[in-house]
Amino acid sequence: MNRAKKIVIIGGVAAGASSAARLRRLDETAHILILERGEYVSYANCGLPYHIGGVIPDRNELIVTKPEKFSSWFNIEVRTSSEVVSIDRINRRVLVRNQENEYFEHYDKLVIATGARAFTPKTEGDDSGKIRHLWTMSDMDAILEDLNGKSSQATIIGGGFIGLETAENLRRKGIKVNIIQRSGHVLPVFDEEMAIPLTAELKNMGVNVILGRVVKKYEDAEGGIIAVLDNGEKIFSNIVISSTGIKPNSELAIEAGIECSKDGFIKVDNHMKTSDDNIYAAGDVVEIDEPIFKSRTHIPLAGPANKQGRIVADNIAGIESTYKGTYGASVIKLGRLTAASVGMTEKRLKSAGKKYKKIYTHPSSSASYYPGAARMDIKFMFSDDGTIYGAQIIGEKGVDKRIDTIAQAMFNGLKADMLGELELSYAPPFSSAKDPINYVGYVASNVLSGMSTPVYADEIPDGAIILDVREPAEAATAKIPNSINIPLGQLRARLGEIDKTRLIVASCQVGLRGYLAERILKQNGFNAANLSGGYLTWKALNAKL
Repeated sequence: MNRAKKIVIIGGVAAGASSAARLRRLDETAHILILERGEYVSYANCGLPYHIGGVIPDRNELIVTKPEKFSSWFNIEVRTSSEVVSIDRINRRVLVRNQENEYFEHYDKLVIATGARAFTPKTEGDDSGKIRHLWTMSDMDAILEDLNGKSSQATIIGGGFIGLETAENLRRKGIKVNIIQRSGHVLPVFDEEMAIPLTAELKNMGVNVILGRVVKKYEDAEGGIIAVLDNGEKIFSNIVISSTGIKPNSELAIEAGIECSKDGFIKVDNHMKTSDDNIYAAGDVVEIDEPIFKSRTHIPLAGPANKQGRIVADNIAGIESTYKGTYGASVIKLGRLTAASVGMTEKRLKSAGKKYKKIYTHPSSSASYYPGAARMDIKFMFSDDGTIYGAQIIGEKGVDKRIDTIAQAMFNGLKADMLGELELSYAPPFSSAKDPINYVGYVASNVLSGMSTPVYADEIPDGAIILDVREPAEAATAKIPNSINIPLGQLRARLGEIDKTRLIVASCQVGLRGYLAERILKQNGFNAANLSGGYLTWKALNAKL
C-alpha cells in the first residue's frame, strides 16, 4: 500500500489556507499540515482598519477559519504558535519551534506561504513603544489598546491603501489624524493629478495631510511622541502608525538556498514552483509575472494570493495549472469616494521609457437624468497598437465595476478600441446606454484611427490657440487663461475668426464638445486637436490644494 503524500504548508491566512483547502478537495488521502507561527491560521487582514473604526464591530468576524474547522471540514492538521526556523532541502524536512520544544517535520512537498511584514526604514527614535504598524491581528489589538481612552491624536506615516483606510477609520472614532506622505500625492497606484480628489476628501474629513515630507527622527514627549520632519516641522501625536511598505518573509527560503529576487521575493515559475522541485511558494512572499511588458513584480493583494494558493494545490495534486500573472487591480473606499486602478501608471510608463497614449473622460455613473447620478474621472493609457496599459478611476458610484471591466479586458487581450464593442448591462439607475467603458473605447478608437488628436492640459504646445467651445455662461464662470470662446453651436458660422496658421486646441467641460469642434475644424482645413478631458482635467492638473 502506498504511503500517503505529506504536504507541509508554512503559513496560513490567504495563500496557505486556500492551498490547503484546495488540496484536500483534490486528494482525500494526503496528509496536510499547516504550520502557522501566529495565533490565527486564517483571518481577514484587509478588514483590520474597519474593526478599529467600528464598521466591523465584532472582532471574531475577522477570523475566517479556525483550526477546529480545518480539522472537521477538511481533515487538515493546523498547528498555530509553531514557527518554522529552517528548511532542510536535502532531507526534505523543516525544523519547527513551539512554546515547548523544537522538532523536525518531514515533507514530500513543501509550500512556503509566509507572506510579508510591515517595513519602515530605520529612523532615529523609532524604538518608542508609541510607534505601531497595522498588518496583523496583534497589531490591531495593540492599536486599539493605545486608543482606548488614552489617545486623541494619531499620525500615520504613508498614504497608501492601509494608511488611508486607517485614517478614515480613526476619524470615525473622533481621533485627530495627520498623514505624512513622502511623495507629492497619496495613493501611489494613482498618478498625481488623479489623486488630487483623494487629498481633498481627506481634508474634508478633517485629516491633516502633509505631502512631500519624511520623518527624520522621533522625540519622546509627555503623553505621546513627536515626529520631526525633514523641514524641521514637529508633529505631536499620542500614537504613530507606520504604513510605509512591506518586506517579504523570505528568510527561510534565502537561508535554504532557494532562488530569490534582489528584493528578497521568492522566484517562482508559472506553476508557482520555486527553484527546488519539491517546494512551492505563493502569496505576498513571491515575485510573479507582470503580463503587460513580460517583466517581474510583486503585488501584495489578497485576490492574487488566493488564486496562487489554488494553483499550487492543483500542481501538487497532478493537475497542470498556471498563474498568468497579475495586473494589480485594486480599489479603495475613502469617505464619499471610491478610487480604483489597474495596470501601469503614467509615472511607471515614463520611468520604463515606454511610448503610450492617454485619454481622460468624465462620464456619469448612471444615466445623467436619473437622480443620484455622479461623475467619474477616468484616466486610460494604451499603446500605438491599442494594447491596454492601465487605467485609474475615481468617483462616488460605479467605479469598481468599471475598473473590473477594464481589468478583464486586459486579462483577455482586448485592445483599447474593443471596449466600445463590449455588451454591458444597462438601466438608467446603473449606467447610460453608452456605458462609461464603451465611451472610453470610442475615444480610444478615435485616437488610434487619427480621427482625434489629444492634447493634454500639462502639455499644451506653445503658440496654440485654446478654443473654448462651451456656452458663454460656462466660460464666464471659469476658463483656461488666454482661451477664446466660440460656442460650439456658432462655430461653423465663425470659422473666419480663427487663425488657420496655428494649432487650434478645442476645449469644453469634459471633452465631448471639444471633439465635435475638432472634427468641424479638421474638415474645414484647420490643424486641430482636442484637450483631453476638457476643462475639468485642466482644473485638476492646475489645482492648488
